[in-house]
Amino acid sequence: MLLREDTVDQAPDEQSPLLGAPAKTINEPESTPIAQELPLPKLIAVLLSVWIGVFLASLDGTVISTLLAPISSDFESFSSLSWITTAYLIAQASLQPLFGKLTDIYGRREGLLVSNGLFTVGTALCGLAPNQYVMIVGRILAGAGGGGMTAISSIVATDLVPLRKRGIVQGGGNIAFGSGAALGGLFGGIVNDTIGWRWAFMIQIPLVVISSILVLLFVNIPIKRTSEARHKRVDYLGSLTLVLFLLLFLLALNTGGSLVPWTHPLVLTSLPLSALFLAAFIYTETHFAKEPIIPLTSFKDRTVIGACLTFLFMVMSMFSAYFFLPIYSMLRGASSTSAGLQLMPFSIGISIGSLSAGLIMNKTGRYYYLGVASMGMFNLGTGLFTTFSLTLPTWPQYLYLLFFGTGYGATLTVGLLALIAAVTHEEQATTTSTSYLFRATGGTIGAAVGSAVFQTALRRKLLSTLGSSKEAREIAQKVLKDFGEVAKVPEPWRAGVVVAYMHALRLVFVAAFVIGILGLGSMLIMKEHVLHKRLDRK
Repeated sequence: MLLREDTVDQAPDEQSPLLGAPAKTINEPESTPIAQELPLPKLIAVLLSVWIGVFLASLDGTVISTLLAPISSDFESFSSLSWITTAYLIAQASLQPLFGKLTDIYGRREGLLVSNGLFTVGTALCGLAPNQYVMIVGRILAGAGGGGMTAISSIVATDLVPLRKRGIVQGGGNIAFGSGAALGGLFGGIVNDTIGWRWAFMIQIPLVVISSILVLLFVNIPIKRTSEARHKRVDYLGSLTLVLFLLLFLLALNTGGSLVPWTHPLVLTSLPLSALFLAAFIYTETHFAKEPIIPLTSFKDRTVIGACLTFLFMVMSMFSAYFFLPIYSMLRGASSTSAGLQLMPFSIGISIGSLSAGLIMNKTGRYYYLGVASMGMFNLGTGLFTTFSLTLPTWPQYLYLLFFGTGYGATLTVGLLALIAAVTHEEQATTTSTSYLFRATGGTIGAAVGSAVFQTALRRKLLSTLGSSKEAREIAQKVLKDFGEVAKVPEPWRAGVVVAYMHALRLVFVAAFVIGILGLGSMLIMKEHVLHKRLDRK
């Protein structure tokens, strides 16, 4: 059965589209067609075609971590270093929410091909960039494409897999994403040391081309057809105000306290303007939009609110803590490479948590208590980080990271399924995109919160520990700007610097734990919805 019970079914033949086509109905209002459930081999082919993109988008997001030094040396410009990272993140986060509705109108395959194209052009520009300005443009295009590949892959999986089995498939997607994120830095370092940093970008292009060919061959999901031209269905004003809100908001958070002071005109102008565009977006969606980019009416369901807030606070908590874990390892004497490898239990935990949650939901058809337990495990890991000390054995650190990752991966899977189960079939693509909006916003806020807590606590502790002499102030300024300076501090002062760093790290982990508790509270807001065994939810 392809669409509805009042449609006339026809047996597919070798000339039928892979996912079927919208069947004609009698006196039925226009609605989003339901794709045909695929045989396992064809489903695997579709999922692999989109997961290649997910892996590359994730890898490209972290590969830059080990390439910044050689890139800045080649371009002889350290001032633009942070913008190379920031440009990717802002482009990815600000455009992701648009892909749900746009692919409802133009098609999943078309959305994936455009995203792959943007990613390919952006990655090629990075590999061929003659200066830092072209590099930044390349990172913007790659970020936009990577955001599309990630969001649409999740939408495609929801189109093709019944909710009851959806968690298992999400586990596979999370493994692709987690693997890319974990391997990015290592891959970049190896390629840079052997054939040069430019090839870390160029090597990705053949894989994107393969992904595009597979998408062209296998992804053929029916979309809603109307008598109105497709370009007239696009919510241009809503899209513009949403993107401007996110661009300005994320720009302020990514630059404030790092590239410029929080009192800089860039920050003081961006934040009020972002609030203005947010208000304009909400007004547009509630008064003018015929097909809203984000259906705000879906937020009347407490499960939608709870899931989105859970994503916001959990990802905020994760970003607050995660980027400071390598500093803890290096403070204990680990090299930068070793510190990165010590984060592997987190990636392993994401895989375990995602797949386990999917299997449990497939077996039981329920998610509420599983979601509460998953957030509880995430908070357990975060809370245990606050017990870190310079004398703690290594194995507890690995165990805590495993708890942290398992809870994170399980909650991502549970939250997404709860969100989709709470809305209609017509709203599932836009709602999925909305979840990425909350995750991206949470990550940006979390990174800013973690950095602010760390810098403030470290500065105060250094002053109270080292004193106010001229030499003490000089040492404090150096170690505040560069962690590498810690090893160069003369022995009489070094112990105090290490104590100050440990104090600041502990406060970061406390802040992450408190934010995680808010995520647990948000999870409790949700209610149980049916996880259907069929795509038509019958």
